[in-house]
Amino acid sequence: MIKRTFQRFASGGLILLIATILGAPVVSAQQLRGTVSLDGSSTVFPISEAVAEEFLAVQPRVRVTVGVSGTGGGFKKFIAGEIDINDASRPIKMKEVNKANEMGIGYIELPVAYDGLSVVVNKNNTWVDHLTVAELNKIWRPGSTATNWSDVRAGWPEMKIRLYGPGTDSGTFDYFTETINGKSGASRPDYTANEDDNALVQGISGDVGSLGYFGYAYYAANVDKLKLVPIDGGNGPISPTQTTINNGTYAPLSRPIFIYVRPDALDRKEVRAFVDFYIDSAPMLASEVGYIPLPAAVYARAKKRVDAREVGTAYHKEASPISANLLDASK
Repeated sequence: MIKRTFQRFASGGLILLIATILGAPVVSAQQLRGTVSLDGSSTVFPISEAVAEEFLAVQPRVRVTVGVSGTGGGFKKFIAGEIDINDASRPIKMKEVNKANEMGIGYIELPVAYDGLSVVVNKNNTWVDHLTVAELNKIWRPGSTATNWSDVRAGWPEMKIRLYGPGTDSGTFDYFTETINGKSGASRPDYTANEDDNALVQGISGDVGSLGYFGYAYYAANVDKLKLVPIDGGNGPISPTQTTINNGTYAPLSRPIFIYVRPDALDRKEVRAFVDFYIDSAPMLASEVGYIPLPAAVYARAKKRVDAREVGTAYHKEASPISANLLDASK
């Protein structure tokens, strides 16, 4: 009987996953050695962490590190050649495309799941039944004068709003601000920011006047600590669920999330094996950690991209003529 012990050591946001094998060796088609390094989005982290754990059960001699420095922070490391894979909760930006081209760094863009940004309040908040996109804009836009809940909607209490959200290196921050405030990065600055979504959960769960946002998986893992806020995007209040995120009715806060792979890193057998394993495992593991699997055609297209080492983006409107629709981009 094979006994496996997984140890996790956290240091500076880096999670080191080490598989210790006790007893008989693990049997696989080819036992590999080496390292695979990922960094980036805290939103994508739960999927990447789950894939890393499953991969280590198959390839125990490969060390996989998964860091959390935000999508933008991860791209900086990726473009500097410091990591093999960047976890990204948004498509690559044009300034990142230009920097990658300048540095001679290629990138293979692979969507791995759907996410619906979750707007949450404290569990003891009794007045918020839903929020409109206009109300979110009123709260979060630069120069906002909404300081109390009563400033948002008549009849709500004269209680101070305390805001929590991702830091400016986060792809979630970019997506939320562009969608709600009309421009990526446009946000009032007086909120508690953290790249670690678990820290945001802790802050909101301990603050009755709080309001925050992050990826759906972090709400799904903390339903006993938080209250989910339905969002009215023009068709009535809708909560993010596997169904509403997948069918697009949870709008406008649904989005795909990605990994970006350096093509030269695929020359190392351990990296290629991990990326193949990631694509194959993503549908099941996305569901396990609270995200929504993509259509099978999208994963099939991702495998073709890896096989062909197809560099570029199909999801950035300025960087590619290909439609940002997932099914179109899978062709």
